[in-house]
Amino acid sequence: MSADTAPPSIAAALQSGLRAGLDRLDAQLLLLFALGRAPHDRAWLLTHDSDGLGAKDWARIADLFQRRLAGEPAAYLLGEKEFHGLDLRVDARVLVPRPDTETLVDWALACLQGRSAPRVIDLGTGSGAIALAVQRARPDARVEAVDASADALAVAAANAQRLGLPVAFRQASWLEGAPRAAYDLIVSNPPYIAEGDPHLPALRHEPRAALVAGTDGLDDLRQIVRDAPVHLAAGGWLLLEHGHDQAAAVRQLLADAGFADIQHRHDLSGIARCTGGTWAPVK
Repeated sequence: MSADTAPPSIAAALQSGLRAGLDRLDAQLLLLFALGRAPHDRAWLLTHDSDGLGAKDWARIADLFQRRLAGEPAAYLLGEKEFHGLDLRVDARVLVPRPDTETLVDWALACLQGRSAPRVIDLGTGSGAIALAVQRARPDARVEAVDASADALAVAAANAQRLGLPVAFRQASWLEGAPRAAYDLIVSNPPYIAEGDPHLPALRHEPRAALVAGTDGLDDLRQIVRDAPVHLAAGGWLLLEHGHDQAAAVRQLLADAGFADIQHRHDLSGIARCTGGTWAPVK
């Protein structure tokens, strides 16, 4: 796939991407992006499949295809990712929001049912995906979001401003500086990959600090579980996303910390990927 060859038609460009190993949807979205079309306009590709590409358009398409084949996430190339009905702007400063994390948002919203003006904090917010999804679904909620990365917070704050959602952002490490006994819900999708995990090379384009958490991947989960009780209101929930093989370990962490009603939620593949419990202070 070379931009130095004569520019092909739209259909031929698409086929060249597929032959090289691109996913069809990725190839279509990258084509539309390079040609200045909206991502939902895939029907346009069919009605214009015989149109010839200009040399500059083909050079741009070939570059995007090569970058995707080299492992760069499509969301970074496109500059956006849909999450729980929100169009989020994303780049290499933040993790790409995953569809499986919508399970965590749905569980969070279920836990907030029946609570008036609940107070919520999202730890390690990244692009702001969880906090913004909760805020949109619950306009009465007082949603805060923290991240240790100033770069990530810049992305999240820009998303909030563009979407008109009043999430309060703050730079902090987990619950550092958070008020005591304040929150009806603490929610987090923290780093949970172990150092040396064989999947890390495939994630090399995403920020390592948002992925890796010690030798067993549980360092940040341990800290959040340890620190959360003092910041939860009575009956408040702590909900955590974790790795595909960490459900039992996170359940034990919650149990050892004194949480009750510990439950799991499963991802789109049926794997327990979220674990949480309620906090009932000893009187």
